[in-house]
Amino acid sequence: MLPIGAHGTWPSPIDAALAASHDGRPEYVNTVGEEVWWTEPRPAEAGRRALVRRRADGSTESVLPAPWNVRSRVIEYGGVPWAGTARTEGGPLIVFVHFADQRLYAYAPDGPGEPVPLTPAPDTAGGLRWADPQLHPDRGEVWCVLEEFTGEGPSDLRRVIAAVPLDGSAADDRTAVRELTDDSRRFVTGPKLSPDGRQAAWIAWDHPRMPWDGTEVMLADVAGDGTFHRPRSFAGGPEESVPQIEWDADGQLLLAGDHSGWWNLYRADPDRGAIPLCPREQEFAGPLWKIGLSWFRPLDNGLIATIHGKGTTTLGILDPQTGELVDVAGPWTEWAETLAVHGSRVIGVAASPYSSYEVVELDTSTGRTRVIGSPHKDAVDPAYYPRPEERTFTGPDGREIHAHVYPPRSPDRTGPEDERPPYVVWAHGGPTGHAALVLDLEIAYFTSRGIGVAEVNYGGSTGYGRAYRNRLREQWGVVDVEDCAAVAAALADEGTADRQRLAIRGGSAGGWTTAASLTGTDVYACGTIIYPILDLTGWGTDETHDFESRYLESLVGPLAEVPQRYRERSPVSRTDRLTTPFLLLQGLDDPICPPVQCERFLAALDGRGIPHAYLTFEGEGHGFRRADTMIRALEAELSLYAQTFGTDRTDVPRLELKK
Repeated sequence: MLPIGAHGTWPSPIDAALAASHDGRPEYVNTVGEEVWWTEPRPAEAGRRALVRRRADGSTESVLPAPWNVRSRVIEYGGVPWAGTARTEGGPLIVFVHFADQRLYAYAPDGPGEPVPLTPAPDTAGGLRWADPQLHPDRGEVWCVLEEFTGEGPSDLRRVIAAVPLDGSAADDRTAVRELTDDSRRFVTGPKLSPDGRQAAWIAWDHPRMPWDGTEVMLADVAGDGTFHRPRSFAGGPEESVPQIEWDADGQLLLAGDHSGWWNLYRADPDRGAIPLCPREQEFAGPLWKIGLSWFRPLDNGLIATIHGKGTTTLGILDPQTGELVDVAGPWTEWAETLAVHGSRVIGVAASPYSSYEVVELDTSTGRTRVIGSPHKDAVDPAYYPRPEERTFTGPDGREIHAHVYPPRSPDRTGPEDERPPYVVWAHGGPTGHAALVLDLEIAYFTSRGIGVAEVNYGGSTGYGRAYRNRLREQWGVVDVEDCAAVAAALADEGTADRQRLAIRGGSAGGWTTAASLTGTDVYACGTIIYPILDLTGWGTDETHDFESRYLESLVGPLAEVPQRYRERSPVSRTDRLTTPFLLLQGLDDPICPPVQCERFLAALDGRGIPHAYLTFEGEGHGFRRADTMIRALEAELSLYAQTFGTDRTDVPRLELKK
């Protein structure tokens, strides 16, 4: 029989350092000849992204040492930061974006030299940014997205598709860069060249729409000199989101679009329009938060590798002629939005509730799957991992609310029979996003100590169709708050959670939901607010980056028409309703949710006597990436809960709460 211990007091081998060391996942997988390459997080190396190479013999190596950091800042969230090609002599050629200066570099990893810049140094830090490169060695160029800042304001910029010479001539001479499009206010993805080289296709959209609201597929003829002619809208539209396009081997354009209310796959026919390939009430794509994400890839034999699902996702192989879809066997329940194909091989990044994200290869000729990179290794006995439950709760007006519930679990302790555990509601970012059902040692950090976690995919989340996504239109700060509160109350009503010991936490848009919940409900005993939005009026004018600068028009409404709504919903305007302790965490270099939002909130709270702590972190932007930051933040959060819930924790520094 296990020893009995009060919930929240249990010992655990999952400390904050261990959780931080496993933060992040592989991204941007692709092939270079027979080799597989991807980027990986390095929390202990100032949070940089390393470029990893898996050779044909199965050996794996990190290609670029610190401080090289393969990460783009286009639209601040970035996008595909590298591309590569195999060469008959000299080994592969890699082109990548270095985070520190945002320049594009060329690198021959099998040669003696260092990376060579291909693009000029910007006049201001990060003033020229590049993403989603497409290599065209036969033309001696790389085609990609160029984002150029033209003034001091966050929206003083232009974006075009550009061709950069591979000979390095543009490093000192900006005029060597060829601009292929001229509608420079639009958001664009990198161009996909048709197999015959005669056409290029890309995705574009305009303010105030976000890419999950409506995008256009643009098509242009490519002349012999590599210039674009007769650009025209080919598919999509203001009310249809197309987040990905690909050419198949026959020169037909494939796309993922949500015309039916779900992101499904289509073949774009110039005469018959978009032809559905596998109509289902499932998502075959997701929100385009980063430039160049991929959920499907055509194979040379005409089949299509595709990620799909409702809530959770799997990898399947689709026959577009018959609509037959065969799913891959394996333990993985979540596939990240990155796929690559080479011959009969499909490579992706997948995880499960009991394994972290790893690079997985499927050989479609045999049906065999194997892990080829970033293999999951149990850092502790898996008995300390939670066993999540997929739940559907009922919210206001009878609406469905999807959530993942992680009850406390430990092989060392069990709670008293007469005590219900505390629970923390996790609100994901976005808000047009999704909480995936995967192993997360940050969640296990709490559940192994006797604190439950409930991740809520509130109305507005992706993964459940456009109607579910659209619930948040003009209802941000209402539907998300209500849905989180409904899940918390239901857990208390059914006896799963202690009603007096409920907390809420979230980052970015989840930070907004947390703050809006603490200032708008009486459900929670405390909360952790992480790099949040707290003042809609400020954020909706000039206090964020260009990509999301008009996001609030759909989430809240046009500022000029409903200014009172902006004020009434903002936590900064409702500090008089705040009665519970909170922890506020903020990166000082955050251009998306800047520190001024937190400072204004704290100033409005001054003199109210509410216990709180405000921790800031130099060198951190939007999303913490450094191990020391994550350790400090996680330990501070646990200390907040221990103090609020009345438990004793001597394994973390005591957080000083000021009034």
